[in-house]
Amino acid sequence: MGHSLTFSFPVISLKLLFVSGTVSAQLRQNFYANSCSNVEAIVRGEVAKKFSQTFVTVPATLRLFFHDCFVQGCDASVMIASTGSNKAEKDHPDNLSLAGDGFDTVIKAKAAVDAVPSCRNKVSCADILALATRDVIAMSGGPSYAVELGRLDGLSSTAASVNGKLPHPTFNLNQLNSLFAANGLSQTDMIALSAAHTLGFSHCDKFSNRIYNFSRQNAVDPTLNKDYATQLQQMCPRNVDPSIAINMDPNTPRTFDNVYFQNLQKGQGLFTSDQVLFTDTRSRPTVDAWASNSQAFNQAFITAMSKLGRVGVKTGRNGNIRRNCAAFN
Repeated sequence: MGHSLTFSFPVISLKLLFVSGTVSAQLRQNFYANSCSNVEAIVRGEVAKKFSQTFVTVPATLRLFFHDCFVQGCDASVMIASTGSNKAEKDHPDNLSLAGDGFDTVIKAKAAVDAVPSCRNKVSCADILALATRDVIAMSGGPSYAVELGRLDGLSSTAASVNGKLPHPTFNLNQLNSLFAANGLSQTDMIALSAAHTLGFSHCDKFSNRIYNFSRQNAVDPTLNKDYATQLQQMCPRNVDPSIAINMDPNTPRTFDNVYFQNLQKGQGLFTSDQVLFTDTRSRPTVDAWASNSQAFNQAFITAMSKLGRVGVKTGRNGNIRRNCAAFN
Protein backbone atom coordinates (compact mmCIF):
# COMPACT_ATOMS: atom_id res chain seq x y z
CA MET A 1 0.00 0.00 0.00
CA GLY A 2 2.85 2.36 0.86
CA HIS A 3 4.20 1.78 -2.63
CA SER A 4 1.04 2.80 -4.40
CA LEU A 5 0.91 5.97 -2.32
CA THR A 6 4.43 7.08 -3.18
CA PHE A 7 3.75 6.15 -6.76
CA SER A 8 0.76 8.45 -7.05
CA PHE A 9 2.66 11.66 -6.17
CA PRO A 10 4.60 12.14 -9.42
CA VAL A 11 1.40 11.53 -11.35
CA ILE A 12 -0.39 14.31 -9.47
CA SER A 13 2.43 16.82 -9.86
CA LEU A 14 2.76 16.07 -13.57
CA LYS A 15 -0.93 16.66 -14.02
CA LEU A 16 -0.63 19.99 -12.23
CA LEU A 17 2.21 21.04 -14.49
CA PHE A 18 0.21 20.31 -17.62
CA VAL A 19 -2.88 22.08 -16.33
CA SER A 20 -1.12 25.35 -15.53
CA GLY A 21 1.67 25.15 -18.07
CA THR A 22 3.91 27.25 -15.81
CA VAL A 23 6.43 26.85 -13.04
CA SER A 24 3.88 28.15 -10.56
CA ALA A 25 2.56 24.62 -10.13
CA GLN A 26 5.75 23.83 -8.23
CA LEU A 27 5.07 26.62 -5.73
CA ARG A 28 2.79 25.81 -2.82
CA GLN A 29 1.76 27.50 0.39
CA ASN A 30 2.97 24.74 2.72
CA PHE A 31 6.27 24.07 0.93
CA TYR A 32 8.32 24.15 4.16
CA ALA A 33 5.81 22.22 6.30
CA ASN A 34 8.23 19.32 6.82
CA SER A 35 11.58 21.12 6.67
CA CYS A 36 11.05 24.44 8.46
CA SER A 37 7.45 24.56 9.62
CA ASN A 38 7.91 27.79 11.62
CA VAL A 39 9.46 29.79 8.78
CA GLU A 40 6.59 32.30 8.44
CA ALA A 41 6.59 33.20 12.14
CA ILE A 42 10.38 33.53 12.20
CA VAL A 43 10.40 35.86 9.20
CA ARG A 44 7.47 37.90 10.50
CA GLY A 45 9.24 38.37 13.85
CA GLU A 46 12.34 39.77 12.19
CA VAL A 47 10.33 42.00 9.85
CA ALA A 48 8.39 43.37 12.85
CA LYS A 49 11.66 44.14 14.63
CA LYS A 50 13.03 45.96 11.60
CA PHE A 51 9.69 47.77 11.08
CA SER A 52 9.84 49.07 14.67
CA GLN A 53 13.27 50.57 13.91
CA THR A 54 12.31 52.33 10.67
CA PHE A 55 9.21 52.68 8.52
CA VAL A 56 11.41 52.68 5.40
CA THR A 57 11.45 48.89 5.88
CA VAL A 58 8.00 48.84 4.25
CA PRO A 59 8.51 50.59 0.90
CA ALA A 60 12.11 49.33 0.67
CA THR A 61 11.14 45.66 0.96
CA LEU A 62 8.13 45.96 -1.35
CA ARG A 63 10.19 47.70 -4.01
CA LEU A 64 13.03 45.18 -3.68
CA PHE A 65 10.59 42.34 -4.40
CA PHE A 66 9.20 44.11 -7.46
CA HIS A 67 12.64 44.95 -8.84
CA ASP A 68 13.74 41.36 -8.22
CA CYS A 69 10.79 39.71 -9.96
CA PHE A 70 10.85 41.92 -13.07
CA VAL A 71 14.49 41.06 -13.81
CA GLN A 72 15.05 37.32 -14.39
CA GLY A 73 12.11 36.44 -12.14
CA CYS A 74 11.65 36.21 -8.35
CA ASP A 75 15.02 34.62 -7.57
CA ALA A 76 16.73 37.10 -5.21
CA SER A 77 19.24 37.93 -7.96
CA VAL A 78 18.80 41.62 -7.07
CA MET A 79 20.44 40.92 -3.70
CA ILE A 80 23.77 39.74 -5.10
CA ALA A 81 26.70 42.10 -4.43
CA SER A 82 28.99 43.02 -7.30
CA THR A 83 32.49 41.57 -7.40
CA GLY A 84 35.63 42.59 -9.29
CA SER A 85 34.59 40.37 -12.18
CA ASN A 86 30.81 40.92 -12.14
CA LYS A 87 28.69 44.06 -11.96
CA ALA A 88 25.45 42.78 -10.41
CA GLU A 89 21.81 43.85 -10.85
CA LYS A 90 21.81 46.08 -7.77
CA ASP A 91 24.46 48.34 -9.33
CA HIS A 92 22.43 49.10 -12.46
CA PRO A 93 21.34 52.80 -12.46
CA ASP A 94 17.66 51.75 -12.13
CA ASN A 95 18.47 49.90 -8.89
CA LEU A 96 20.83 52.36 -7.19
CA SER A 97 17.89 53.97 -5.39
CA LEU A 98 16.79 50.70 -3.76
CA ALA A 99 16.98 51.51 -0.04
CA GLY A 100 19.38 49.42 2.04
CA ASP A 101 16.64 48.68 4.57
CA GLY A 102 14.99 46.25 2.14
CA PHE A 103 18.18 44.21 1.73
CA ASP A 104 18.79 44.35 5.48
CA THR A 105 15.29 43.03 6.23
CA VAL A 106 15.87 39.92 4.12
CA ILE A 107 19.41 39.36 5.45
CA LYS A 108 18.22 39.58 9.07
CA ALA A 109 15.26 37.27 8.41
CA LYS A 110 17.55 34.77 6.64
CA ALA A 111 19.94 34.79 9.62
CA ALA A 112 17.05 34.16 12.01
CA VAL A 113 15.76 31.26 9.90
CA ASP A 114 19.23 29.72 9.61
CA ALA A 115 19.72 30.03 13.38
CA VAL A 116 17.11 27.28 13.77
CA PRO A 117 19.03 24.01 13.22
CA SER A 118 16.21 22.24 11.37
CA CYS A 119 15.81 25.24 9.01
CA ARG A 120 19.47 25.92 8.22
CA ASN A 121 20.11 26.13 4.46
CA LYS A 122 16.56 24.97 3.74
CA VAL A 123 14.84 28.28 2.91
CA SER A 124 15.73 30.41 -0.10
CA CYS A 125 16.41 34.14 0.00
CA ALA A 126 13.79 34.45 -2.77
CA ASP A 127 11.10 32.93 -0.54
CA ILE A 128 12.16 35.03 2.45
CA LEU A 129 11.82 38.17 0.32
CA ALA A 130 8.33 37.07 -0.82
CA LEU A 131 7.26 36.46 2.80
CA ALA A 132 8.81 39.71 4.09
CA THR A 133 6.97 41.62 1.35
CA ARG A 134 3.63 40.17 2.45
CA ASP A 135 4.48 41.06 6.05
CA VAL A 136 5.40 44.72 5.42
CA ILE A 137 2.18 45.24 3.45
CA ALA A 138 0.12 43.86 6.34
CA MET A 139 2.09 45.86 8.93
CA SER A 140 1.35 49.12 7.12
CA GLY A 141 -2.41 48.54 6.99
CA GLY A 142 -2.69 46.54 3.78
CA PRO A 143 -4.23 43.10 3.27
CA SER A 144 -2.47 39.94 4.39
CA TYR A 145 -2.45 36.93 2.09
CA ALA A 146 -1.05 33.41 1.81
CA VAL A 147 2.32 33.29 0.05
CA GLU A 148 3.18 30.45 -2.31
CA LEU A 149 6.67 29.11 -1.60
CA GLY A 150 9.29 26.88 -3.19
CA ARG A 151 11.41 29.33 -5.23
CA LEU A 152 15.12 28.70 -5.52
CA ASP A 153 17.73 31.47 -5.60
CA GLY A 154 19.07 32.42 -9.02
CA LEU A 155 22.56 31.57 -10.23
CA SER A 156 23.28 34.80 -12.13
CA SER A 157 22.96 38.53 -11.56
CA THR A 158 24.21 41.10 -14.04
CA ALA A 159 23.59 44.83 -14.35
CA ALA A 160 23.14 44.34 -18.11
CA SER A 161 20.13 42.08 -17.52
CA VAL A 162 18.24 45.00 -15.95
CA ASN A 163 18.18 47.07 -19.17
CA GLY A 164 14.62 47.77 -20.31
CA LYS A 165 13.06 45.51 -17.67
CA LEU A 166 11.82 48.07 -15.12
CA PRO A 167 9.09 50.70 -15.57
CA HIS A 168 10.19 54.33 -15.70
CA PRO A 169 8.37 57.30 -14.11
CA THR A 170 7.77 58.81 -17.57
CA PHE A 171 5.99 55.74 -19.02
CA ASN A 172 2.59 56.03 -20.69
CA LEU A 173 -0.11 53.35 -20.49
CA ASN A 174 1.06 51.42 -23.56
CA GLN A 175 4.62 51.23 -22.23
CA LEU A 176 3.41 50.12 -18.80
CA ASN A 177 1.06 47.52 -20.24
CA SER A 178 3.65 45.97 -22.55
CA LEU A 179 6.28 45.74 -19.79
CA PHE A 180 3.83 44.10 -17.39
CA ALA A 181 2.44 41.82 -20.12
CA ALA A 182 5.98 40.56 -20.69
CA ASN A 183 5.75 39.25 -17.11
CA GLY A 184 2.31 37.70 -17.55
CA LEU A 185 0.53 40.56 -15.82
CA SER A 186 -2.63 42.26 -17.09
CA GLN A 187 -3.52 45.95 -17.13
CA THR A 188 -5.61 45.33 -14.01
CA ASP A 189 -2.61 43.75 -12.27
CA MET A 190 -0.44 46.68 -13.36
CA ILE A 191 -2.85 49.26 -11.92
CA ALA A 192 -3.09 47.30 -8.66
CA LEU A 193 0.70 46.99 -8.33
CA SER A 194 1.18 50.69 -9.15
CA ALA A 195 -0.66 51.37 -5.90
CA ALA A 196 2.51 50.33 -4.07
CA HIS A 197 3.10 54.08 -4.57
CA THR A 198 0.66 54.60 -1.71
CA LEU A 199 3.87 54.15 0.34
CA GLY A 200 7.41 55.37 0.28
CA PHE A 201 9.16 58.29 -1.31
CA SER A 202 10.87 59.50 -4.45
CA HIS A 203 13.72 61.85 -5.25
CA CYS A 204 13.05 65.17 -6.95
CA ASP A 205 14.91 64.32 -10.16
CA LYS A 206 12.42 61.55 -10.92
CA PHE A 207 9.58 64.01 -11.58
CA SER A 208 11.19 67.45 -11.89
CA ASN A 209 10.35 67.51 -15.62
CA ARG A 210 6.66 67.67 -14.62
CA ILE A 211 7.07 70.83 -12.55
CA TYR A 212 9.73 72.77 -14.51
CA ASN A 213 10.11 71.83 -18.15
CA PHE A 214 7.26 69.60 -19.20
CA SER A 215 6.86 70.79 -22.78
CA ARG A 216 7.23 73.82 -25.03
CA GLN A 217 3.65 74.84 -24.36
CA ASN A 218 3.53 73.99 -20.64
CA ALA A 219 6.34 74.33 -18.12
CA VAL A 220 4.12 72.43 -15.67
CA ASP A 221 2.37 69.18 -16.64
CA PRO A 222 -1.31 70.20 -17.10
CA THR A 223 -2.49 66.89 -15.64
CA LEU A 224 -0.87 67.87 -12.32
CA ASN A 225 -3.10 69.47 -9.69
CA LYS A 226 -2.07 73.16 -9.57
CA ASP A 227 -1.79 73.41 -5.78
CA TYR A 228 0.13 70.14 -5.69
CA ALA A 229 2.50 71.40 -8.40
CA THR A 230 3.22 74.54 -6.35
CA GLN A 231 3.83 72.39 -3.27
CA LEU A 232 6.25 70.18 -5.21
CA GLN A 233 8.12 73.23 -6.53
CA GLN A 234 8.55 74.44 -2.94
CA MET A 235 9.86 71.04 -1.79
CA CYS A 236 11.99 70.56 -4.91
CA PRO A 237 13.53 73.90 -5.94
CA ARG A 238 15.34 73.84 -9.29
CA ASN A 239 18.83 72.97 -8.09
CA VAL A 240 17.75 70.87 -5.15
CA ASP A 241 19.99 68.36 -3.38
CA PRO A 242 19.22 65.12 -5.27
CA SER A 243 18.94 63.22 -1.99
CA ILE A 244 15.82 65.17 -0.92
CA ALA A 245 12.91 62.73 -0.67
CA ILE A 246 9.24 63.45 -1.35
CA ASN A 247 6.35 61.23 -0.26
CA MET A 248 4.73 59.33 -3.12
CA ASP A 249 1.33 59.69 -1.44
CA PRO A 250 0.94 63.25 -0.09
CA ASN A 251 -2.04 62.31 2.09
CA THR A 252 -1.40 58.96 3.81
CA PRO A 253 2.29 58.21 3.09
CA ARG A 254 2.64 55.59 5.84
CA THR A 255 -0.54 53.63 5.19
CA PHE A 256 -1.10 51.00 2.54
CA ASP A 257 -4.52 52.07 1.26
CA ASN A 258 -6.61 53.02 -1.77
CA VAL A 259 -6.01 56.75 -1.17
CA TYR A 260 -3.46 56.39 -3.98
CA PHE A 261 -6.39 56.16 -6.41
CA GLN A 262 -8.25 59.07 -4.79
CA ASN A 263 -5.06 61.11 -5.26
CA LEU A 264 -5.02 60.28 -8.97
CA GLN A 265 -8.61 61.55 -9.27
CA LYS A 266 -7.37 64.88 -7.85
CA GLY A 267 -4.32 65.13 -10.11
CA GLN A 268 -1.97 64.17 -7.28
CA GLY A 269 -0.10 61.32 -8.94
CA LEU A 270 3.60 62.04 -8.44
CA PHE A 271 4.93 60.36 -11.58
CA THR A 272 3.61 60.57 -15.13
CA SER A 273 3.28 56.77 -14.87
CA ASP A 274 0.95 57.24 -11.88
CA GLN A 275 -1.22 60.06 -13.24
CA VAL A 276 -1.59 58.41 -16.66
CA LEU A 277 -3.67 55.66 -15.00
CA PHE A 278 -6.38 58.27 -14.48
CA THR A 279 -5.72 60.44 -17.53
CA ASP A 280 -5.96 57.53 -19.98
CA THR A 281 -9.62 56.57 -20.45
CA ARG A 282 -8.70 52.89 -20.80
CA SER A 283 -7.49 52.63 -17.22
CA ARG A 284 -9.58 55.35 -15.57
CA PRO A 285 -12.62 53.12 -14.81
CA THR A 286 -10.40 50.84 -12.69
CA VAL A 287 -8.93 53.81 -10.81
CA ASP A 288 -12.43 55.17 -10.15
CA ALA A 289 -13.70 51.79 -8.97
CA TRP A 290 -10.86 51.23 -6.51
CA ALA A 291 -10.86 54.83 -5.28
CA SER A 292 -14.27 54.14 -3.78
CA ASN A 293 -13.91 50.43 -2.93
CA SER A 294 -10.88 49.45 -0.87
CA GLN A 295 -12.04 45.84 -0.59
CA ALA A 296 -12.10 45.39 -4.35
CA PHE A 297 -8.66 46.99 -4.60
CA ASN A 298 -7.20 44.79 -1.83
CA GLN A 299 -8.50 41.69 -3.60
CA ALA A 300 -7.02 42.78 -6.94
CA PHE A 301 -3.72 43.60 -5.22
CA ILE A 302 -3.51 40.13 -3.65
CA THR A 303 -4.21 38.53 -7.04
CA ALA A 304 -1.55 40.66 -8.72
CA MET A 305 1.05 39.98 -5.99
CA SER A 306 0.47 36.24 -6.25
CA LYS A 307 0.94 36.39 -10.03
CA LEU A 308 4.03 38.57 -9.61
CA GLY A 309 5.47 36.01 -7.19
CA ARG A 310 5.30 33.31 -9.88
CA VAL A 311 7.33 35.22 -12.46
CA GLY A 312 10.46 33.38 -13.67
CA VAL A 313 10.65 31.09 -10.65
CA LYS A 314 13.79 28.92 -10.53
CA THR A 315 13.50 25.23 -9.67
CA GLY A 316 15.70 22.13 -9.99
CA ARG A 317 19.15 22.77 -11.39
CA ASN A 318 18.27 26.37 -12.35
CA GLY A 319 18.78 27.52 -8.78
CA ASN A 320 19.89 26.65 -5.27
CA ILE A 321 19.50 27.84 -1.70
CA ARG A 322 22.03 30.57 -1.05
CA ARG A 323 23.82 30.49 2.29
CA ASN A 324 24.46 34.23 2.05
CA CYS A 325 21.79 36.18 0.15
CA ALA A 326 24.37 38.65 -1.19
CA ALA A 327 26.75 36.05 -2.69
CA PHE A 328 26.57 32.92 -4.82
CA ASN A 329 27.44 29.69 -2.98
